[in-house]
Amino acid sequence: MKRSGRSSALLDLLFPRRCPFCGTVGIRDSLCLKCRDTLPYTGDLQEEDRGFARCAAPLYYEDGVRKAVLDLKFHGKLGGLDCFGELMAQCAARQFAGEFDTVTWVPVSRRRGKQRGFDQAQLLAEAAAGHWQVRPVPTLVKTVDNPAQSSLEGAEKRRANVLGVYEPVGENIYGHRILLIDDVLTTGATLAECVRVLREAGAAEVLCLTLARVRA
Repeated sequence: MKRSGRSSALLDLLFPRRCPFCGTVGIRDSLCLKCRDTLPYTGDLQEEDRGFARCAAPLYYEDGVRKAVLDLKFHGKLGGLDCFGELMAQCAARQFAGEFDTVTWVPVSRRRGKQRGFDQAQLLAEAAAGHWQVRPVPTLVKTVDNPAQSSLEGAEKRRANVLGVYEPVGENIYGHRILLIDDVLTTGATLAECVRVLREAGAAEVLCLTLARVRA
């Protein structure tokens, strides 16, 4: 996306854009030309069936992509959200066009949200959904402040860690076709548990979208 108008030109002068993946300063678009050509795109493998749901991601979780996600999640660097939302929206349009009517996200716990000051999955959902002129809605609440999945090794430990920590909320689940957004797909344990809760609450369909995923 490009900025336009005098106010945008002034913003570019005072606060020059940085590429969220490599840090190049003064870019005109949402990412630098080099990264646009060399990022680890999932390409023809954007979508995969993980058993619990169909999942899509535009990027692999490695190199500059991994750094950008960690910068967002743990350092509050929000400047790349426009870029991330654009990449995710394009991916969803290619893989899931016409297949969902509700956009939501995998929530962090209340305690973790207060510590960070934001919920990165909600921000990603808002950035992506903005391209469709819709707003994401909450459908889940995390009731347990469990250990971070990144601190655990092995799929079994990760599945056990998220079992029963989410509950459905709101009126946007029953009969809805839901696009569930998170930052990264690794083992799939978190998304699988969220999908289970949403389906048991009556969702007609649940599709999953992340900014990145671990390469198989």
